[in-house]
Amino acid sequence: MTLLKIARMGHPVLLQPALPVADPQAPAVRTLVADMIETMLDAGGVGLAAPQVHQGLRLFVYRVPDTRSTGDDDPPRLPAALINPVLEPVDDDMVDRMEGCLSIPGLRGWVPRYRRIAWRGMNAQGQETHGIATGFLANVFQHEYDHLNGILYPMRMTDLGRMGFDTEMARYGERP
Repeated sequence: MTLLKIARMGHPVLLQPALPVADPQAPAVRTLVADMIETMLDAGGVGLAAPQVHQGLRLFVYRVPDTRSTGDDDPPRLPAALINPVLEPVDDDMVDRMEGCLSIPGLRGWVPRYRRIAWRGMNAQGQETHGIATGFLANVFQHEYDHLNGILYPMRMTDLGRMGFDTEMARYGERP
């Protein structure tokens, strides 16, 4: 496996919509998924979209660490992939969530996100998969899905005054 270079905010690849993965079972896709998981874990992330590693494809990898799980509706999850995902809000209920991004290192901000989303796509084995995501997982899915559409989290923020450096946000609290 290979650690991949992560594109940072300002690189054009992050602002372009990604293309569908033509063959989710192709060896090159499996290698990309494995390399993305290794890169995500090495960087300490919880999600990583293909455009973030300079690949304009509709796929992302994710995980829910034990410390980020919000209970039975949002259990811890081992690293996995979602290929050609489609997300839809279950209802209009939204919540502000603190987000960071491997492509915007050192910064965090409060982003409005749907509380519950329906999702579907293919897993790393090329099998169709679907479900309802809540809590932390719903947030990760929406964040990574935005990357597939050329959107970075500051573009979703309603108040840029609620964005700051990690160290300052930790020192002065992360309350909405």
